[in-house]
Amino acid sequence: MKTFIIAEAGVNHNGSIDMAKKLIDVAAEIGADAVKFQTFKAERLVSRSALKAEYQKKTTDADESQFDMIKRLELNTEAHRELIRYCREENIIFLSTPFDLGSIDLLNGLGLEIFKIPSGEITNLPYLRKIGSLRKNIIMSSGMADLGEIEDALDILIESGTPREDITVLHCNTEYPTPFEDVNLLAMITIKEAFKVNVGYSDHTLGIEVPIAAVALGASIIEKHFTLDKNMKGPDHKASLDPLELKAMVNAIRNIEKALGNGVKKPSRSEMKNIQVVRKSIAAVKDIKKGEVFCEENITVKRPACGISPMEWDNILGKRAKRDFTEDELIEI
Repeated sequence: MKTFIIAEAGVNHNGSIDMAKKLIDVAAEIGADAVKFQTFKAERLVSRSALKAEYQKKTTDADESQFDMIKRLELNTEAHRELIRYCREENIIFLSTPFDLGSIDLLNGLGLEIFKIPSGEITNLPYLRKIGSLRKNIIMSSGMADLGEIEDALDILIESGTPREDITVLHCNTEYPTPFEDVNLLAMITIKEAFKVNVGYSDHTLGIEVPIAAVALGASIIEKHFTLDKNMKGPDHKASLDPLELKAMVNAIRNIEKALGNGVKKPSRSEMKNIQVVRKSIAAVKDIKKGEVFCEENITVKRPACGISPMEWDNILGKRAKRDFTEDELIEI
């Protein structure tokens, strides 16, 4: 199964369309399936008195309000149209996370077929009801949520018209960066078993190990932040992958997909040639005369495996040799 890889550009464009296009170029070149931005109006998203998260205070001007920071990172309607057009040219799917009801309408009007629900909106009933009513494919992050909150959100989406099979829940931790001991990756399996939904993983750890492990555990979607330069000013750059790291992650995931296989245990095509070389046959441990009885003193097991299988050992013991055998010669009956 091919993992759907979302290269999360987020707000790492710093409000620049040119930078956003460069992010699209990177995501397309390294083989991501989609590149995702964020859609919001600051006036509808945060109050002017809202505080920043701790990680945002460390990566942006500490005296700047969350509202002012968010306002600088808005993409208007025309910017969305331009980026959607550019993604078509680059043969990569454009996605964007809406953070308010008006932004849901904007993205729906622009023709998006996949809607991403961020962790912060999982308890926003009007928001969930509106997205559920669109009957599109939904990807929902579950950072900060417990099983009860995930269940409530799923119920709202399904009751609003979206079939369960069209919803994928991403396990997620919203700390930037997430400490490894807080990832709790096995919770992704818990979500899958509890709600019988497709699952994936949205990663905020440093490095690429955890999303690769998530694919090995069955994640159908991986989402990971990336940037052109970790040293740029902005809330998410430092916790993002640079282009080389993103490429390494995508390549590793594609290799893991190949390695997972189909689950049928049998010799692979590449190892068939090794069977005769590595396995063994029943052989003479010393010279054996015609008519002599095969016993544990005159036969042994040695490579190669082009004679009688050692699994026939008990059937060979007690039989008589039909011809002479020299030491090391494979036994025939």
